[in-house]
Amino acid sequence: MRRVAFVNRYFHPDHSATSQIASDLAAHLASRGWEVVAITSRQRYDEPRARLAKRETANGVTIVRVWSTRFGRAGLVGRAIDYLTFYASAFFAMRRERDAIVVAMTDPPLLSVVAALASRRVVNWVQDLFPEVAEALGIRLPLLKGLRNWSLRRAKANVVLGELMAARVPKAVVIHNWADAALAPRTARLQPALPREGRAEATPYVFTVGYSGNLGRAHDFETIVGAMKRLPDVKFVFTGGGAQLDAVRSAAPANAEFRAYVAREHLSESLSSVDAHLVSLKPALEGLIVPSKFYGILAVARPVIFVGAHDGELARLIEAYRCGVVVEPGDVEGLVRAIETLAHEREQTAQMGLRGRELYLHRFAPHHAFAAWERLLGELAA
Repeated sequence: MRRVAFVNRYFHPDHSATSQIASDLAAHLASRGWEVVAITSRQRYDEPRARLAKRETANGVTIVRVWSTRFGRAGLVGRAIDYLTFYASAFFAMRRERDAIVVAMTDPPLLSVVAALASRRVVNWVQDLFPEVAEALGIRLPLLKGLRNWSLRRAKANVVLGELMAARVPKAVVIHNWADAALAPRTARLQPALPREGRAEATPYVFTVGYSGNLGRAHDFETIVGAMKRLPDVKFVFTGGGAQLDAVRSAAPANAEFRAYVAREHLSESLSSVDAHLVSLKPALEGLIVPSKFYGILAVARPVIFVGAHDGELARLIEAYRCGVVVEPGDVEGLVRAIETLAHEREQTAQMGLRGRELYLHRFAPHHAFAAWERLLGELAA
């Protein structure tokens, strides 16, 4: 029987990154004749009090939403209780899927341990390595690492997002994430402004740099805020939310604008509305996290300004394919120069974006990952 059960705290119609990719893959497998179940919570990522239906079918996928508490992401204690109650409910839901291959994601952290206890046919889809992420941020959890390692060794396979992550994980299979197939350039930025009607001078062109997605603890914003203060004629647009949103908002100068998350159907327009996009990752987290926003930026043909380690996963891709620039964290002057160069060298900046789009089509469009997942799951089902 070709049956697969995805387990993640968020699923369709939630807009969070893990929800979107899990929903995409689940719908694809359903269209290919697999029996697909999604075990998830009744919450939304930014709406813990949401009351989604306990059970429904969407895009051929049977969605089973189990009970958990609804404290949300604001406090650590409440979040921990949400995790524990979801673990318990998801465990019993997985136990009922005896004939399925269980694909366990990493929200909540250590879901691989619960999956290993519930099923002997587990594939862990490792979006980030916990507790290493917590340790890199200054929280020591040595006992949890041993338990997590046991669950990874027990799994049939562990799907990871890059080579650096694969070096840390047993039974690793590298399958990159992807961006929505519907994402494409929508707005023609980087063109000289036309004169206003009846006036000789051109409308001033404001170079715009975007940051889209989660502003989390894993991301370096001190370098970005420092550059913003040095570039008053450049507009910075932050779209999304996260643990560092309030801190970034309070430190940002007047040339910064903050917007809420946009619906998926409007993401192309949102990502295309700026000239270049920022991505940041603290060097200590290389090999533990791969920022998913990277793929969407490539899809809309915008250059990537990566603030992170030069020997990191994304930095290697950016420099190999010449689809953006890499700046070390703390190098405010380097980031200022990089943005000024992009603003003044319009044709070069546009070419970076086009090369990024080619990279997306060649390696990170959904069909590449879908085919790899089908091969892996097909082998396990056989």
